[in-house]
Amino acid sequence: MSSVIAETRFSVLDRSRTREGHDGPAALRDTVRLAQQLEALGYARFWVSEHHGVPGVAGSAPTVLAAAVAGATSTIRVGTGGVMLPNHQSLVVAEQFGVLEALFPGRIDMGLGRSVGFTDGVRKALGRDKHDADDFAARLTELLGWFRGTSETGVRARPAEGLTVPPFVLAVGEGARIAAEAGLPLVIGDIRGREKMLRGIDEYRASFRPSSWSSEPYVVIAGNVAVAETEEAARRLLVPEAWSMVYSRTHGTFPPLPPAERVAELTMTEKERGFYESGLRGHVYGTEEQVADELTRVIKESGAQEVLVTTSTYDRAGLLDSFGRLARVAGLSPARSAVPSTARSALPSPVQSPVRPS
Repeated sequence: MSSVIAETRFSVLDRSRTREGHDGPAALRDTVRLAQQLEALGYARFWVSEHHGVPGVAGSAPTVLAAAVAGATSTIRVGTGGVMLPNHQSLVVAEQFGVLEALFPGRIDMGLGRSVGFTDGVRKALGRDKHDADDFAARLTELLGWFRGTSETGVRARPAEGLTVPPFVLAVGEGARIAAEAGLPLVIGDIRGREKMLRGIDEYRASFRPSSWSSEPYVVIAGNVAVAETEEAARRLLVPEAWSMVYSRTHGTFPPLPPAERVAELTMTEKERGFYESGLRGHVYGTEEQVADELTRVIKESGAQEVLVTTSTYDRAGLLDSFGRLARVAGLSPARSAVPSTARSALPSPVQSPVRPS
């Protein structure tokens, strides 16, 4: 194991992807079960996502799902990747995370994004407009104010006020600047868009302003990582997601994940084949040795302190095996990454505590 990897935290974002032949409730139960398995492997944190009206994603209420995950685990940090601020009133978001932190002290992360639905129909159903994302910086400031008791409304966010729930900004493009100016940790993807990702990280570090939340830049890089006995087996884990992306681009809807074997039997149009091959390029996948080499390279290039793995696939056994192999690559152990709730008072500072390797 390289020293670069040994100094890096590894975490997981699970989107509760539905699979062909399995319903949404099954996907949510799979998410909770996976969190328990990853806790045993020693991953630092486990995050869930927010999607609305997407056939292929069951995770529509991240704070509710995070509560279920936190209740089913005991040491792994739990959070969102993320709650999309333009979709919600900041007071309600603060209250939800305040309740989570009150119930599971020292274990909750608040990952925040600026997306506003994927389609006009979803945005209409949410009562939002695509331009609402432009107000993300102001919404972020307002949300953090509820925890500090600085709202000009005279209203107090309970039980959030006075609690410290570490905030992270999920970014592509503009979000990196917003995270820097707010003095917050940055979660940036995708690993396969390497040049764009590195530009965003450089901008973030150059513009970073220390804050009460974080005294220095903290970078989490996100993307698909698949590890298997052979390179081909690892690539096969990425096939269902790649095809779902093709389908969404050609049919306008994101479907449940199909088995890789069924995708292999499909007759694709030239356009579909192009999207498909493109969708399989740039991810980190292969044997343990291959993945160790590539992760060392990308971590050195980015200077990231943490890797957030976002891999989804139809084959749940294969996915768990991949995470187990990655844990070996990273030298993870439960004792290394776990932060028990009872240890919170011993941690060095509000924000550095969950984001620095122990």
